[in-house]
Amino acid sequence: MELDDLPRPKGDAASKLGLEDLAPYSLNELDERIALLRAEIGRVEAHRDKASAHRSAADALFGKPSA
Repeated sequence: MELDDLPRPKGDAASKLGLEDLAPYSLNELDERIALLRAEIGRVEAHRDKASAHRSAADALFGKPSA
């Protein structure tokens, strides 16, 4: 069985971040955290766009699978 075939584990890193207490962080630390999260959003969006383009290219080559 391929790793991609396995169910995605619940409680991924993004959902765990949402549960973290932010009270101990300084303003500078919060600004750094925001910058890191924005960079991660950009990385995820770029990957999504690349995957979408790959899927579109495959659909164009092989035809869309019937549902």
